[in-house]
Parts: sequence; C-alpha cells; structure tokens
Amino acid sequence: MLRISRLTDYATVLLATLASEPGVVQTAASLAGRTHIAAPTVSKLLKQLQRAGLVSSTRGLHGGYQLARPAAQISAAAILDALEGPLALTDCSVGHGHCDIEDSCRVGRVWQRLNLAIRRALYEVSLAQLAGLDTPPTRLPALEREMKAAATRAPKAVA
Repeated sequence: MLRISRLTDYATVLLATLASEPGVVQTAASLAGRTHIAAPTVSKLLKQLQRAGLVSSTRGLHGGYQLARPAAQISAAAILDALEGPLALTDCSVGHGHCDIEDSCRVGRVWQRLNLAIRRALYEVSLAQLAGLDTPPTRLPALEREMKAAATRAPKAVA
C-alpha cells in the first residue's frame, strides 16, 4: 500500500499550522501545544523541515519558526521529499540503473509513467490547499467512488 509515514503526516500538520499565520514566528513548544504533537517530535520535524528549506528559524528571546516561503509556493511533493525522499513506486521508477532486471523487464516503463503521474499530481497540490487556506479542492466523485470500491475489495490484514 502506498502510504505516507506518520511523521510526514505530522510535518504537514505543523506546516499547515504555520501557514495559518504567515509571518508569525512560532516556538516549537507553542506548535506542540496547538497541534497536540509531542514536543520532541515537533522539534525533530522542524529541524528536518528547516534543512529542506521549508521553514526558517530565528534564534533568541523572540525566536521560533515560520514558513520559508508562502504556503502557495510549497508543494506536497516538496513536503514528501523533505521527509521521505523522492517518491519511488519501484526501484526502476527512480531511473535507469537501479534495478537488476531492468534489461529484461517488461513493466518498468509503465511503473515509471505511473510514478511520474503521481509526482505531477503532488506538485499540483500546495500547502495552502492542504491547510484549507486556498479555494476548496475540486471534488472528483468518480475517483472517490473508485477509491471506496477499491478499499472494500482490498484484502484485510491478518493480525
């Protein structure tokens, strides 16, 4: 199953909280309180987000964190890359030379195409949209029905 990690989910919540008050410097402790995410986890994620250039920090008495650029200029792809690395559905979907059987494989090109399509979709979604600060997302009823149907058909995990 394709699924983002809990830490990536938490990072998105932190970024959305920062996006809700652009230009306001917020401490890790205040973000932990507002989001109900444990303070050590908040600190760890903020450091990763800073290294990726998504947030900036200010030291000192009135220090803290804020978005490094407007929420509309931060894509979902940038958030995923910062926490999970580049999206790769399969070894070969990253590019040539990453798979031992790529010379004889018949499905690699299709996985590469799918990987690219997902990547493009992630680039089209901004943090502003994720945070609900932009226009409401377009609803795709057919896609929603298909996803619900797939969820009901999926085999249940055995505990």
